[in-house]
Amino acid sequence: MGKFNDAETQVLAISTDFIATLNHWSKELGAEFPMLSDYKRVVVKQYGVLSEQNQLIVRTTFVIDTDGKVVSIMQNRDAIDVTGAVTACSRLKKH
Repeated sequence: MGKFNDAETQVLAISTDFIATLNHWSKELGAEFPMLSDYKRVVVKQYGVLSEQNQLIVRTTFVIDTDGKVVSIMQNRDAIDVTGAVTACSRLKKH
């Protein structure tokens, strides 16, 4: 998480799991960022990352600038590796 802190960013996780599940998962991982529950699937639908076939989230990382503009989207394997997100955040800091 230090790489993100250096880029002056805020990391948030959004899941369709219930709050109790996220609290447990967060403690197990030692997560240093907020985990938000979207069990009604409102946000994931708005961002277009809900698979209509199985109602599961497509693992996605968004980088959003301070104006609310999505400047980078990484999905699946690219979303798991934080390198792309760190690079995108670093570019924001330079502008």
